[in-house]
Amino acid sequence: MISGAHVIVYSKDAEADRAFLRDVLQLTHVDVGGGWLIFGLPPAEVAVHPSEGGGTHELYLMCDDVEAFRAAMEQRGVATEPLQSMGWGVLTDVVLPGGGKLGVYQPRHARPEPMDGGAAKPATKKPVAKKPVAKKPAAKKPATKKPVAKKPAAKKPAAKKPVAKKRR
Repeated sequence: MISGAHVIVYSKDAEADRAFLRDVLQLTHVDVGGGWLIFGLPPAEVAVHPSEGGGTHELYLMCDDVEAFRAAMEQRGVATEPLQSMGWGVLTDVVLPGGGKLGVYQPRHARPEPMDGGAAKPATKKPVAKKPVAKKPAAKKPATKKPVAKKPAAKKPAAKKPVAKKRR
């Protein structure tokens, strides 16, 4: 039923934040027109937390080693928040060029298996022409002449001699 998720990040400088996702985080992307980029994400998961107000959503990216991630961001001049050890993981925030913050954490919690069918699909399907498969010629075996046993010629039945009619 569900084949993916579309996440929206609101920004005061969308162009700069798109460049950050493309160039710094190196997310795969497609240009859907006019420089409007849609980014691919690794497998995702959704958690529902209780809230009095409701209606608020958050986005966190996950990584296998948040300390290494933070060091890599700092080498690129990207500001990050100090690491926070939470019960569910180790968290930092990345400050986006547009001023927003993006949570990145190394999970300590169990992770669900990704759903089937979550692979990106093209907007329009084009028929794929099947290329003929070239068959390799069978390897020729060296010719060996085997003596062919000749069958004896079939005997023909003896021809009957015409019987002469006796005259009376």
